[in-house]
Amino acid sequence: MSTTATDTAPATPAETGQGSKFSFGVLQFPGSNSDQDCVNAIEVLGHEAHYVWHKDDQLGHLDAVLVPGGFSYGDYLRAGAIARFSPVMQSLAEFANNGGWVLGICNGFQILCEAGLLPGALIRNRSLQFRSEFVHLATVNHGTPFTRAIPEGALMRVPVAHGEGCYFADETTLSEMEANGQILWQYATADGKVEDHANPNGSVRHIAGICNANKNVAALMPHPERACQGLIGSDDGQWIFRSLIEHMSAKA
Repeated sequence: MSTTATDTAPATPAETGQGSKFSFGVLQFPGSNSDQDCVNAIEVLGHEAHYVWHKDDQLGHLDAVLVPGGFSYGDYLRAGAIARFSPVMQSLAEFANNGGWVLGICNGFQILCEAGLLPGALIRNRSLQFRSEFVHLATVNHGTPFTRAIPEGALMRVPVAHGEGCYFADETTLSEMEANGQILWQYATADGKVEDHANPNGSVRHIAGICNANKNVAALMPHPERACQGLIGSDDGQWIFRSLIEHMSAKA
């Protein structure tokens, strides 16, 4: 991503092309480990981020909520299966059902699927190996709040770090999602080809990220919050956060 310089001081909303300052909530579960990265990603863009503990039963006045990566409750039973019952999840469901914007990342994707806020499930990687590496993402639908700022044809280079990142849904669900534009990102090669060897976990249809039918809840297995500054290898992940901020600005 060559249009921003984020290795120095955080930008202001005006510098990022937005006139309003938004407030993001970042959920914290026992075992979360990307919560601080999410806060940093939002602050780099000149907006506010606040931690929300999993036992809190109120979200407060937030513009959007991030469900971060990690190993909530040690991933016992199944990744996200216990976190799904945390008190904060009822408030998150109400927030989402009322049109609030929610973005899940890695373990956050697993939690949102377990909670029924997104279709499908995340299962063990086909290789049965934990994968930690950079991948390339091709954007399938540019017309959502989470993708609108991503240039047509641009690839995002972002890292993955997961053992249960294989997205699965039945064929009927997949066809409905495809027809509704709910498949947002697919794993691709460095030259943009969606092929098996570019898929780190064996996800069906090479799916890396999706959204719900109302387009206000989305999630992906790769970590855009770990690719928000060129100093750490890539700032392509900013496009996703910028998309949401741009959408909220337009709504405001």
